[in-house]
Amino acid sequence: MKNIKRVLHYYKPYLGMFTVDMCCAFIVAICDLVYPMITQEIINEYVPNKQMNFILIGCGVVLGLYLLKMFLNFVVQYWGHMVGVKIQGDMRRDMFSHLQKLPFSYFDENKTGSIMSRIVNDLFSIAELAHHCPEDIFISSIMLIGSFIMLARIDIVLTLIVFAVLPFIVVYAVLMRKRMKDAFKESKEKTGEINANAEVSLTGIRVAKSYTSEKHEVERFEVSNGEFKEARRKSYRYMGQFFSGMNFLTDFLYLVILAVGGAFFYYERIDIGEFVAFLLYVTMFLKPVNKLVQFFEQLQEGLTGIERFLEVMDEKPEEEAPDAIELTDVKGDISFNDVTFSYHNEDREEDTLVINGLSLDIKKGTKVALVGPSGGGKTTLCHLIPRFYELDGGSISIDGKDITSLTRQSLRENIGMVAQDVFLFGGTIRDNIEYGRLGASDEEIIEAAKKANIHDFIMSLEKGYDTDVGERGVKLSGGQKQRISIARVFLKNPSILILDEATSALDNETEMLIQSALDELLVGRTSIIVAHRLSTIKNADDIIVLTGEGIAERGCHEELLALDGIYAKLYKYQFRE
Repeated sequence: MKNIKRVLHYYKPYLGMFTVDMCCAFIVAICDLVYPMITQEIINEYVPNKQMNFILIGCGVVLGLYLLKMFLNFVVQYWGHMVGVKIQGDMRRDMFSHLQKLPFSYFDENKTGSIMSRIVNDLFSIAELAHHCPEDIFISSIMLIGSFIMLARIDIVLTLIVFAVLPFIVVYAVLMRKRMKDAFKESKEKTGEINANAEVSLTGIRVAKSYTSEKHEVERFEVSNGEFKEARRKSYRYMGQFFSGMNFLTDFLYLVILAVGGAFFYYERIDIGEFVAFLLYVTMFLKPVNKLVQFFEQLQEGLTGIERFLEVMDEKPEEEAPDAIELTDVKGDISFNDVTFSYHNEDREEDTLVINGLSLDIKKGTKVALVGPSGGGKTTLCHLIPRFYELDGGSISIDGKDITSLTRQSLRENIGMVAQDVFLFGGTIRDNIEYGRLGASDEEIIEAAKKANIHDFIMSLEKGYDTDVGERGVKLSGGQKQRISIARVFLKNPSILILDEATSALDNETEMLIQSALDELLVGRTSIIVAHRLSTIKNADDIIVLTGEGIAERGCHEELLALDGIYAKLYKYQFRE
C-alpha cells in the first residue's frame, strides 16, 4: 500500500479523463442493476396479464440500456487505457531521466537488458494496473453493494446466505496473495536476466560467428531460459491454485443459490419473477467477484512492477554540493592529492583497491602519457577526473578548485574523451558528430570533420553526412568510427583532453592517419594519454609509469630510457626487431 501511495501523483495530470472514465463505469454498473428489475416486472406483471405493449416497451428500454452501455464501454475501454498509457509514459520518462543521473557504479552492477526490462515490461504492467485497478474496484464495489440492496429487497434471509460465502473467498484470496507476489517478482527478475543475456549474445553475434560458438551461446542462453521457465512455472502454479480455488468457491456459491432459492420458491416464500430476478442479481454479484479474481493476477504483476520501478527511483543519483559553482575560464592545471579509490563488488566481500594514495600534478597545456601494466589504474584515473566515480579518499582539483565543489555539467563540458571502444548512437553521421555540441551549425560540423580527416570519406558516401551509421556504428570501420569520435571532440572544443587507448585497436596505416588528427586536437590543451603503443607518446611532455603500487617512474622519453627501468623494458620489448 505504501508503494501505491508513492505513485498516485501520476494520476494528477489526467484527473479529467480519469473522472469521465469512472463516471461512465458507474453508469454501466447502474444499467446492469436496472436490467433484472425490468425483467422481474415483465415476468410478474406484463406476461401474465398479456400486456404486449408494456412488454415491447420494457424490451425497448432494455435495448436502450444495452446501446448506452455499448457507448459507455467504448469510453471506458478507450479513455481508461489511455490514462494507463499516459501514466506509463510519464513513469518511463521519469525513470529514464533518473537513470541519466545515476553514477557509473550503478551500470557496472546492473545489466542493460535487466534495466530495459524494468523500463518496458514492468511499466507496461503498471499501466495496465493504473487503468484496471481503480475501475475494477469501483465497478465491483458498486455491483456488490447494489446487488446486495436489490437482493435484500427480494429476500433478506436468502441474501445473507449468499453473502455468508463471501468471507471464505476473501480469506482464500489473502492467503494466496503473498505466494503469488513473491513468485511474480522472481519471474520478473528472471525476465530481466533473459533480456540481458539475449542482448549480450545478439550484440556479440559477430564474435560468436567468428569463433563458431553459436552452439555455446544457445546453451548459455538456455540456462537463463530454463531459470525463466522455472520461475514462470512457480508463478503459474500458485496462480492456478488461486484461480481454481476461487472458481470453485464462486461455483459453490451459485449452487447454494440454486438450492436455497429453489427451496424458497417451492415453499412460496418468493414468486417466479423474484426467483428469476434473484438469479440475475446473483449473476450480477458473481460478475464483480469473477472480475476481481481475474484482476488479481494483474494486481500482482502491477504491484511487482511498482516495486521494481521504485527500486530504480530510490537509487541515489549523482549528488552536487549545495554551493557548487560553475567551472569557467579553464586553464587546465590538474592536481591529484593523496587519491584513493576502490571498485565496489556486490559479488565479493571486499572492494577492489585500484588507486592508493596517489599524488600527481599536471601543468596546463602539457601532454602527459600514462603507461604501465594492465590493472595499474590508468583508465580509472581518467574516469575520476570528470567524476564518473567518487573518491574513497583524497581530492582532485582543476585550476586549484576541488572538482567536488564544481557542478558536474560545467566540469564535464570542459573535458573531452576519446576512447578505444568508440560508441556511436543510432542515426546519421551528422547526428553523431553534433553530439559533441548539440545545436552546432552544419558549417561547424563540417569543419570538425575536416580537422578529424573524415570529411572526404563522408562526402564519398551517397548520402554524405545523412548516412545512417547502423546500430553502434556497425556500418563503419574501426578507423572511420574513431575519426567521427575525434570530430565530435573537435566540435566540443574542451580545455582538457583524455585519450584512452584511442588508436590501439587500429592498424598502422589507419593509426598514422588518425594520429595526425589527434596531434592537431592536442594543441593548446591539457592532454592525458593512456597508451600501450609507446611510439604514439614518445613526444609527450611527461610520461608516467603507473603500476598497482602507484607511480613507478616519471620523466620524458629520453630520461626514462636512461633509467633503464620498467619503461625502458617495455620500449625495448615493443621495438625488439
